[in-house]
Amino acid sequence: MKKLLCSTLMLALLSTVTTLQAADYVIDTRGAHASINFRIKHLGYSWLTGRFNDFQGTFSYDEKNPGASKVEVSIDPASVDSNHAERDKHLRGSDFLDVKQFPTAHFISSFFEQRDKNMATLKGELTLHGVTRPITIEVEKIGGGSDPWGGHRLGFHGTTRISLSEFGINYNLGPASKEVELILEVEGIRK
Repeated sequence: MKKLLCSTLMLALLSTVTTLQAADYVIDTRGAHASINFRIKHLGYSWLTGRFNDFQGTFSYDEKNPGASKVEVSIDPASVDSNHAERDKHLRGSDFLDVKQFPTAHFISSFFEQRDKNMATLKGELTLHGVTRPITIEVEKIGGGSDPWGGHRLGFHGTTRISLSEFGINYNLGPASKEVELILEVEGIRK
């Protein structure tokens, strides 16, 4: 009985040590150290840029086992900001994001592969405009370490392209404007 109890305690301790290796982070939106930006060609002549001002998320990252990393982010599409009030009103409407019918966008990861010291591929499901589709994000680890307030931070940069029509957004912006590039700047604070 004593051996069984010792073995059970040892297994419990080992499993706790294994799970503690992965660090959990909250994306620092409160301190404005993260952003979800986008750009799309305007008539094929220039880039129209903008961002989503309201989002929140978490991620888990383990230096020794990056494949176990996880990311989850929720976005308020009504917070779209292209620095032009009338255009933003149109983007929130039924031609584009239809925020009354679809008040939340959501990303949850399913796969993370570290390709070298700083570059990785992140895959997951993006729900936007009521449609859920797989996307792939190219990720660059920017850095991590202690911050001046006694915490620990870790930062990444990511890019991906999504097709508007694949998410049910069919407003015709012309042949040069069928895809949106997303640029993600993520700084997390370890919990």
